[in-house]
Amino acid sequence: MTRARTDRLTRARWIEAGFAALAEDGHGALKAEPLARRLGTTKGSFYWHFRDVPEFQSALLAAWEQQSGPPDPRDANPAAGLRALAQRMARPDPLERALRAWSLSDDRAAAALARHDTNRQSRIAALLAAMGVANPDMARLIGAATTGLAMQGGTADDNDDTIGSLVDLILLLR
Repeated sequence: MTRARTDRLTRARWIEAGFAALAEDGHGALKAEPLARRLGTTKGSFYWHFRDVPEFQSALLAAWEQQSGPPDPRDANPAAGLRALAQRMARPDPLERALRAWSLSDDRAAAALARHDTNRQSRIAALLAAMGVANPDMARLIGAATTGLAMQGGTADDNDDTIGSLVDLILLLR
């Protein structure tokens, strides 16, 4: 298969393919040949953009970290913002699930997830602090619950209700 000159693959396109492969097939799919097949090209294109598979995997993790930060709550009310943020974080995400599985056997993936989780927990703690809840265990509890619900699966609606109930309970205890 030949590509038109305007349809050249870019590093970003390889990263997108890596995200899809990771979410669908796990970290074992993050190799030059299966990714090239997925994109309908040769391994040569992969090696044009990346020195080797570890460089590609590091670039994939960096891109994921850049785009995976917790969304900013759009509500001026900290309680509503916290609830909305927790609900978005608790929704099932096949890519994050695959990254968490990968992190069990790869130090780079584990470090990326640790930074991601710290960022999420800090955002939660800031919203709780704005409501007078200074106990850091509450932010940790909400962060762990959102991760657990997302990993467990279920529907977005079920997870929204469950994490919403936890946030409401914590706010009632303040």
